Amino acid sequence: MNARFFAIVNPAAGGGRCGKLAPAALDRIRRIGVDLEIAQTSRAGEATSLARSAYAKGYRNFLAVGGDGTSYEIVNGVFPEAETQGRPALAFLPLGTGNSFLRDFTSRGVEHTIEALRQNSRRLCDVIRLRHSGGEIYFINMLNLGFAADAGEVANRRFKRWGTASYVLGVLSRVARLEHRAFPHRLPDAPDWDRRPCLFLAFGNSKFTGGKMMIAPHADPADGRIEYVRWSPLGRLRLLWNFPRLFTGTHITHPLASRAAVERVDLDLGGPVNVIVDGEVLRLNCRSLEVLPSALEVIV
Repeated sequence: MNARFFAIVNPAAGGGRCGKLAPAALDRIRRIGVDLEIAQTSRAGEATSLARSAYAKGYRNFLAVGGDGTSYEIVNGVFPEAETQGRPALAFLPLGTGNSFLRDFTSRGVEHTIEALRQNSRRLCDVIRLRHSGGEIYFINMLNLGFAADAGEVANRRFKRWGTASYVLGVLSRVARLEHRAFPHRLPDAPDWDRRPCLFLAFGNSKFTGGKMMIAPHADPADGRIEYVRWSPLGRLRLLWNFPRLFTGTHITHPLASRAAVERVDLDLGGPVNVIVDGEVLRLNCRSLEVLPSALEVIV
């Protein structure tokens, strides 16, 4: 492979696991002939700055060494410039906690990355742009509102050290304080805003969130659509009974679930709420979501 890659390493990803395993994995990638420029982060948000600077210098191939948060920051470093200045490519060295996006393609981790780079195996991928009251962000995995976002916030704040189990612990914690809220939104061609209370809303570009939870089983990262999933209110016992179905995607057949594939969603939240986007927990007043079709190449 002749392309030069800008690799951004988040040593804190995976509870520090990434920092220990990254050097050997990167050495293996170099040995198959990949030219790497490597930068390491020391704080949240630094990967975005590094990617933005590298993109401005002409880099178009990036390697996210960490988890979903690392790739999320890289995507937000190259966009919005990448909309007009050249489509970037992103490979994933999954040494973080969840690695949800890559799970659409493989569960083989580092071995998959090395083989994909060896073959220079690329496919087009959509990017979703979220406009909010403070600006805009970009993502390739999933955005959640309601129960799923609140569970993610608790998981990050209280249970992060438990790794992949942290999200399940967050879910159980939120079940004890279960609430149903309205997140006014409107899908294309809908006659009016949907202001009904719900358990959660999910807007997916890919299938998984929280590691292995298949919230959006019909999502396709290259179909030019946002996979919209809504669950109506249900009680604690019914939620716990149905919780395992979130890992198999069969929850989507439940009578209280609904889905659609759309190009845009408008939101009128009235103020900031918890949002979990590509594994990052934020508080945002979301305004709209729209697809940038085939805006990115992923090396998978």
